[in-house]
Amino acid sequence: MDAIQLATPVDTTLVLLTVEEAARRLSIGRTLCYRLIRTGELESVPVGRLRRVPAAAVDEYATRLRQTHRTAA
Repeated sequence: MDAIQLATPVDTTLVLLTVEEAARRLSIGRTLCYRLIRTGELESVPVGRLRRVPAAAVDEYATRLRQTHRTAA
């Protein structure tokens, strides 16, 4: 990531995120984000011909990761 992407503020009012925005919030790459969507680990919805990730799904995914980490530890 370059400095411009790191300085981009997060709009917490968005309900649906682009895959790139979801990836940025999770601090992962776009390709990994698409893989999580494809495997069903990260919820997404079609909007016309576009693919969007509900903002709540990003939080839910992060919560599941934390729970999994606590269980494994």
